Amino acid sequence: MKSKRLRAFDRARMGSRRGLIGIDEAGRGALAGPVVAAAVALGRDFYDTEWCRRNASRVNDSKLLSKEEREALYETLRKFERAGRLWIGVGRGSVVEIEDLNILGATQVAMRRAVEQVFEHAGIAPHDPDPLFDGEETLDSSDASSLSDWGVFVDGKPMKRLGYPHEAFVKGDSRSLCIAMASIIAKVVRDRTMLALDCEHPCYDFGSSKGYATPLHREAIKEMGPTPAHRPLFLRKILEEEAEDLQVEFGFD
Repeated sequence: MKSKRLRAFDRARMGSRRGLIGIDEAGRGALAGPVVAAAVALGRDFYDTEWCRRNASRVNDSKLLSKEEREALYETLRKFERAGRLWIGVGRGSVVEIEDLNILGATQVAMRRAVEQVFEHAGIAPHDPDPLFDGEETLDSSDASSLSDWGVFVDGKPMKRLGYPHEAFVKGDSRSLCIAMASIIAKVVRDRTMLALDCEHPCYDFGSSKGYATPLHREAIKEMGPTPAHRPLFLRKILEEEAEDLQVEFGFD
């Protein structure tokens, strides 16, 4: 009954809005690679499509889906995007940004980039038009809308630096259809990024660990040191443990 639950969650909060934009991230707790955020905008009419009524039960938090299920849904959502039936944005917070801004700051940067990409693709003005310029040709399209016409849903807690009004839902990726779709996009994009990094650094288990602290990954870091893809902020504890081991083994002071 996931279909009714996730779809009903969004529909119950739709109100008079034109649609909803779901935002989620992947890779926040990894030791390597970027944090990736995705935003998916679903118009009101999408929730009443035959596909949504029949197939929304396949959509869930990306972590609860198999790799094959995620990949299939990812390709379906991208097909809908090409057909103009929904809009997708992807943003990244780099390793440098994670170091400079910490993981929360970099996540908010990535989310902002993702949602602003959706604004551009869907023709959504981030702010209501200035009344002094109302009637300008760029604002006169019947398809134009402002962010006040849309609801923005974020997984987890509110993001103070997102820059746009939003509602946050803990475990939103297993409650809201638009957030769950964003979680799938973010997860697949990040997994593919880590597979590419695995080709560059084949000894670090990026292909299977996706940058998380698996035993093989941790041992590779201790034996060979970090790569440019690793997050210094996240490695300090592991490297400190390695230094302590060396002190014990060789009597270093």
